[in-house]
Amino acid sequence: MRLEIDSQQVRPYYDSLGDGMVQLSFTLPLENGPVAHRAAMETLRKMNLTEISIVESRSIAPGFTFFLAYAKTTFSVDAEQLASEVELDATLDYYEILKLARAKLDRPLVVVGATLESDAHTVGLDAIFNMKGFAGHYGLEHYFCFETHNLGAQVPFHRLIRRIKKVNADAVLISQTITQKGLHLRNLTKFVDLLDAERLRNKLIVIVGGPSITPELAKELGFDAGFGRGTIPEAVAGYIVNEFLRRRDV
Repeated sequence: MRLEIDSQQVRPYYDSLGDGMVQLSFTLPLENGPVAHRAAMETLRKMNLTEISIVESRSIAPGFTFFLAYAKTTFSVDAEQLASEVELDATLDYYEILKLARAKLDRPLVVVGATLESDAHTVGLDAIFNMKGFAGHYGLEHYFCFETHNLGAQVPFHRLIRRIKKVNADAVLISQTITQKGLHLRNLTKFVDLLDAERLRNKLIVIVGGPSITPELAKELGFDAGFGRGTIPEAVAGYIVNEFLRRRDV
């Protein structure tokens, strides 16, 4: 039997459709005991959750308690309205991108990639750049329409900007993981500020990618586009080609 789902009133559920229940886990800097339990309950109440049930509380270090809880949300989400607001970009496949590039570009586009400063994680960056790509999706190195420069991990700002200038880059792709105390946000905004100071920002297509990156966050930080978890190389390749052509033809 097919369930009837109201896409204008979408709610999370745990046991039965539409029950509004969510599972949460969090840590409080309190010793496990009655005060910590009361603080956990109050925390969840201030999130406007109801029918709160704390199913686990355990000490994970002196003065720190981990909680697992279930609670009910008091709202629904209009998925139809969200769909109308979200910009849906159809991703071109590998062959469509090559066909577009062959017809519209008169030279390869130069793309530089790196992770910034202390960020040592290159799995996502390599998946987008490397010739073999991943899961059957070719990386940017496989495209004739790109000249790629993957600088790898922990690239200082000055070195990255020096390479951008040296190769006369058309686009730069920064891969960034979430770090403690918002360091990743400071690094990303500092990078954009440095591009502005060097009068490079308006000459570049500036992209950021990472597991927790959203298009909205990318725009807020001053980037042209953001790609999150599960992004395939075609999405990035297609965006670069289309955005370059759009700017050229304006």
